[in-house]
Amino acid sequence: MSPRAQPRGKLANWGSSFLPGAYAGSYVNIGSMKPDAVIADLKNGSLNRSEQRKQADLLAKLNRGFLARREKDAQIEAGIEAMEMAFRMQFSVPDVFDISKESQATRDLYGDSEYAKGCLIARRLVERGVRTVQLSHSIDGYDIAWDTGHGDIKGGHARLAKACDQGIAALLKDLKTRGLLDETLVVWGGEFGRAPTSEGKNGRDHDHYGFTVWMAGGGVKPGYSYGATDMFGCSAVENRVHVHDLHATILNQMGLDHEQLTYRYSGRDYRLTDVHGKVVKDVIA
Repeated sequence: MSPRAQPRGKLANWGSSFLPGAYAGSYVNIGSMKPDAVIADLKNGSLNRSEQRKQADLLAKLNRGFLARREKDAQIEAGIEAMEMAFRMQFSVPDVFDISKESQATRDLYGDSEYAKGCLIARRLVERGVRTVQLSHSIDGYDIAWDTGHGDIKGGHARLAKACDQGIAALLKDLKTRGLLDETLVVWGGEFGRAPTSEGKNGRDHDHYGFTVWMAGGGVKPGYSYGATDMFGCSAVENRVHVHDLHATILNQMGLDHEQLTYRYSGRDYRLTDVHGKVVKDVIA
């Protein structure tokens, strides 16, 4: 999910890579906050629900017959799954994205920013059993909102932090109040940080050598800091965590052993962490 602008890279952010297409995510534009408009062409204006059910069943039957003659075809299998998912989504999506059904106190808790409303929708999705929710932060329709560091890092980042701070705090509090935080892992981060050195007058360049990602709930320690950068805040030097380690730890908290979980593709068994990664056990409660 993101308001008005898809994250840079678009499908690569939620695609399934070499996994079957059924595991890919679906992009939702929450900019308008209109329940019937968050997904383009969600509604069928020509057929009622019963007629659409018959149509979907017939299409699935034809596809399965074609699949049986081809023995195995991941694209056809993904298509069958996608059609069924699309049928179910057009009746469930408007309800889950309608935040007017929340109490005024809950909406006040989250705040009015687009990102905050996305946090509230994320809670509603988790509450209904959606297993993975990704919320990207764009602002004013700009897809890489946090890329303000080149010109005005102080003013730009302060504005961005203000836009998402209340919503994040509300999400964690709301999940905890509803008894969902212990079973929901919240991960907040980006792809790099900002260097301590100046880029021009008010900017900071990209820095992938040392930056912060935080996690909450899902069996991780609360109020715990792991790792540190050098004295300049430039490079991680203590308890360094590679992205493969982060992924291994996330998978571990989902009950999956990243060294045992494999998927055969193009002649070999692939791990989601490739041949790297270790679980950061010190952050686990």
